[in-house]
Amino acid sequence: MHFSAERSPQEKQIGLTTAAPDLTAGDTIAAISTAAGEAAIALVRISGPDAARVADRIFAGEKKPSQFMSHVQHLGEIRENDQLIDQVMLSVHRAPASYTGEDLVEMTCHGGVLVTARVLEACLRGGARAARPGEFTERAFLNGKMDLTQAEAVIDLIRAKTDLALRSATEQLEGRLGQKIKAIRDALVSLLAHIEAAIDFPEEGVSPDDTKQLAARINAIGEEIAALLSTADQGRILREGVRVVIYGPTNAGKSSLLNRLVGHERVIVSESHGTTRDTIEESINLGGLPIRLVDTAGFRDAADTTEREGMARTQKSLRLADIGLHITDRSVPKRADFDNLCDDRVDIVILNKSDLLEHEDWKDCRALRISCVTGQGFAELKNEIVAKITRGNLHPENALAINARHRECLRRALESCERARAAILEPVAPEYVAVDVNDALHAIGQVVGTVDVEQVLDSVFGQFCIGK
Repeated sequence: MHFSAERSPQEKQIGLTTAAPDLTAGDTIAAISTAAGEAAIALVRISGPDAARVADRIFAGEKKPSQFMSHVQHLGEIRENDQLIDQVMLSVHRAPASYTGEDLVEMTCHGGVLVTARVLEACLRGGARAARPGEFTERAFLNGKMDLTQAEAVIDLIRAKTDLALRSATEQLEGRLGQKIKAIRDALVSLLAHIEAAIDFPEEGVSPDDTKQLAARINAIGEEIAALLSTADQGRILREGVRVVIYGPTNAGKSSLLNRLVGHERVIVSESHGTTRDTIEESINLGGLPIRLVDTAGFRDAADTTEREGMARTQKSLRLADIGLHITDRSVPKRADFDNLCDDRVDIVILNKSDLLEHEDWKDCRALRISCVTGQGFAELKNEIVAKITRGNLHPENALAINARHRECLRRALESCERARAAILEPVAPEYVAVDVNDALHAIGQVVGTVDVEQVLDSVFGQFCIGK
């Protein structure tokens, strides 16, 4: 789906402003668009009305870039003051058929840190200015190449660490979320247009729907918004990972458990009590799901101030946990406070050291039995973690997931719909209903960037790296 500045007839009728803000025309920007460091190749981009002319000043080849056919690569050299900087492949992508919707020059040069910096410096001395973080994608949005949800999907695509997160970002980039928002927005526009037409043009014979019909329409819109809001936890998990906290008494095998799940010796393991004094975090991919494992200080009577602080951090980590792995040593007697430490909503109880004889206190304990030494029970543990996640709010069959900004906009939209529904049923004058519907419309519009765009652009594009 492409963002468009054109307004529908209904939008024009109710005077809704949906056009994109003024484009940042005039500036030509340049940046290195690949990661810093040594590599085989690197990409330097120039975008703006003078992109081809900037390239003319620094590129030496059979033709000037301004004479190139669009989307065709040419071999040449980047020179400045007759000094060779690098040999490159250069292509010109003419507006509007480019990533930014402007004239765009892409130069593929060698991937050294110094050589790419020199190529960029030549571009800047040739008339371009250094791009701000996210400015290329911001221009793509402002020029109607994508809506705001698609622009945000670019950064999610770059940061994706699992197949499911990648699929979610890809679907959002393709416009799936934007299409759902557009359908909700169209329904609100239609409803608002009808209400305001009945208010403003009674002589034309336009009458508002009866109470039941209006309430049914607003209910249907509210249900669509609520369905999207229900994906908020899924979005948080896909972007940040499921926070899985490992906790239990000292010397129960917490660090050994983390090392086994990570697949290498991430944490020092010792038979001494209280070795772990702070929280240690590591990310893994488990069944295609992003997991943030947190190893914590063990529970016992604190010997010093540092250990007490470590246990305080353990408690804080547990309050923030999506899942707790409560691990204990099955070869020793059960602690008196063991049952009080468990939370049935999020905990998986683990009895470690299955390679040793089990103490009789654990005979009837329902728990997963594992051995961090032999690896026994780890397949079952991984399956249980995945099952806990999928029984909660993460549904792999539905990769669509909103982010925190979307959630806030949708929450306000749903509240406005609920106020509109209450006003319809009271009943009150249609002018009051129109105000609430218009509030919902503006909140929904902010998701895709069709109204009040200036308030959200900086927070969205400021997350991007330079050159993207």
